[in-house]
Formats: sequence, C-alpha cells, structure tokens
Amino acid sequence: MEFVTTGDGSKTLYNAQIGECYHSKHGAVQESRHVFIKTGLDHYLQKSGASEAAILEIGFGTGLNFLQTADFIRDKSFQVDYVGIEGFPLPLATVAATGYQETVDTSVWSAYLQHYETALQEEVQIHERLQLSIAHTLLMDFQTEKQFDVVYFDAFAAIHQPEMWSDAALAHVAQFVKPGGVFVTYAITGNLKRSMKSLGFSIEKAPGAPGKREMLRATKL
Repeated sequence: MEFVTTGDGSKTLYNAQIGECYHSKHGAVQESRHVFIKTGLDHYLQKSGASEAAILEIGFGTGLNFLQTADFIRDKSFQVDYVGIEGFPLPLATVAATGYQETVDTSVWSAYLQHYETALQEEVQIHERLQLSIAHTLLMDFQTEKQFDVVYFDAFAAIHQPEMWSDAALAHVAQFVKPGGVFVTYAITGNLKRSMKSLGFSIEKAPGAPGKREMLRATKL
C-alpha cells in the first residue's frame, strides 16, 4: 500500500495487489461527494422527503465515503444508520494517515478514529444521529435483516475485480434494498445497466465525477 495524491489534493491508497487506487486519481474527495453524497444520499433525501436513511456501502476501504456522509449530516436533522462491508479492513494507523481530517469537521474525524476498530466488531454510536458498523466479511458472505435506502457501491473497477460486478454479486446486494431505495456507483456499463434492470431497478445516467462522463443511479421499483 502507498499513498497517492489525487487531482483535488486529497490522498488515496494504491493497492498494488489489485492494481488500482481506492479512489479516483482525479480527486478522491470530489468523487466521494459527487457520486455518493450529491447523487446518492442527498438525491434520496430530497426525493423521498425522509428524515432518516439506512446506508449500505460496498467497499468501506479508508472510510472516506462515511466521513463525507457524517460531515454532510452534521448540521442537519437527518438520522443515519451506516453499514459498511469490507473484506480486508485497513489498520487504524493507515486510516489515520489519510489526511482526511482536512476535509471534514474535527468532531467527525476524532469520533471516527475513536470508534473505527470497535465498529469492525459491533455497531457504534458516532453521535446521536449517526451509527456505524463495518462488516468484516466478503460481499457474498454478508447477511443482515436490515433493509437499506441508499447503497454506495464502491468496489474496485470490474477490470480488476470482476466478481464484485457479476450478476450474482449485484443480486446479492439488491435483496437488501428497500423499494424506492437508491443504488449509486461511479461506473456505468451496458452489463451493469442490464443487470440492475433485471433486478427490478429503474436506470438513470447521471453526470460523472471529474474524469468520468457518466455514472449510474438506479432506483428499486
């Protein structure tokens, strides 16, 4: 693992074994805010009028998307239950070295570092309106009775991790999404669109983050 500075000045990790960075080299924080917060969570909250959301993230990684979510709701009245799936959790020291404290409020960063290791074992309360659990498991082994309003699908690209984008993997994720729930990812391909349609989702092409023309947003019918 080595850190790489991305186009917006924020860092990401390069995983040599996979052959890819955890986030976009064009801007890690920009991508997180655009794909998952603006196009995913904020879209769902505005469209539904809901005051709470259950979020499932596929590929928790460094926790960047969680941190941006926590910062987004910090001065709002939204209640969020956040579940991440991560087969290969990073050490706390690596997470602490990302520099993401520069992109979120101090209270968000300190609470995340304080509770990160516990969240890998059990659900933790980050603050009164935000709870976090990180399932240390492979995607296909993940099981829960929870149903989710928003899915952040942030797996490595299909060229490097094709099994994460297979029909079986997407079907496994889809079973945890509520009707009206939103699935967002940075990618958009013909195979992905066909799979999501076959699983009962409507498909939208949304503007992509810097470096990508388009991305996928799918809503469960």
